Amino acid sequence: MTKSNNHLVIMAGGVGSRFWPMSTADRPKQFIDVLGVGKSLLQLTYQRFGDFCPLENVWVVTNKKYVALVREQLPDIPAENILQEPCRRNTAPCIAYVSWRIKARDPKANVVVTPSDHIVTDETEFRRIIGLCMDFTEDSDAIVTLGMKPNRPETGYGYIKADLSMSSLRQKEIFRVDKFKEKPDYDTAKEYIKDSSYFWNAGIFIWSVSTIVNAFRVYQPAIAKIFENLTPVYGTAEEQARIDAVYPECENISVDYAIMERVEEIFVCPADFGWSDLGTWGSLQMQTKRDLYGNSLIGHNIQMYESHNCIVHTLQQNQVVIQGLDNYIVAEKDGILLICKLEEEQRIKQFSGEG
Repeated sequence: MTKSNNHLVIMAGGVGSRFWPMSTADRPKQFIDVLGVGKSLLQLTYQRFGDFCPLENVWVVTNKKYVALVREQLPDIPAENILQEPCRRNTAPCIAYVSWRIKARDPKANVVVTPSDHIVTDETEFRRIIGLCMDFTEDSDAIVTLGMKPNRPETGYGYIKADLSMSSLRQKEIFRVDKFKEKPDYDTAKEYIKDSSYFWNAGIFIWSVSTIVNAFRVYQPAIAKIFENLTPVYGTAEEQARIDAVYPECENISVDYAIMERVEEIFVCPADFGWSDLGTWGSLQMQTKRDLYGNSLIGHNIQMYESHNCIVHTLQQNQVVIQGLDNYIVAEKDGILLICKLEEEQRIKQFSGEG
């Protein structure tokens, strides 16, 4: 599957402490071993692409404060391929920056962009889907986004409505996007999952670099102008200083609002490879193995008595014994212990002092 013009972009600049005390503002969830498998979500993201592209075509875009973490966890990636954002400006400027940077080196690049903090349980199917999408975008002006088949009325994800009446002539598994839908309320989400044309928006995009650059020029000319003007300095010692100076001028806007909802040649590839964005302790519980009583246990020698539907994450403890809890989070890291009702997990930022 390796092609010399394939490029992988991993967006790893997210800040947050939704998995506190495991994650903090200084070490957010993409850099921690959420699943208890000995690898961070960033490392698992990189790993699942296999031999998708040459090593020199792997890019990570992250906040300046996390560069050392990226180098520590992905030491094989060339240092110059770790692009540093001086401030947070959402996904559109992030993608614009890396797109112009790639274009300066490889104008014929074919690119997949992925978040760094998702999980995938069927990596073989994942790579198959990515491969067919890359073949689709390589010689066309199409943009493809992946749509996850929903299995519950989820209110935490955006949705994509596909036009399933006819697939693309070039690829029977790819369809035109009808509409993008914002995160719905519960009743609306229940209606969505009754309709087979609705899919979760996974935030994974595939396009040729020329296609996405041209889309920015048409739909976001102000952002395009900023990065177009930097063309002479990409790959030079001057690049970072210039990025630091102009990046704050970019509008704070997601690529969905900036590009996806505006372009005409936008397609979706429905997929089912065990995907989750792990946005909450509850979603982690759903994606991990549970015992007969609904408990998800991540750690060593965890013993549960008269306890149900809990998630326990205690990798640093040699033995944990819990009795009489129902629907609780129990998490420990570096001497900090959290015991919290699952339905109250939105208050964790408040508890952590980082909210």
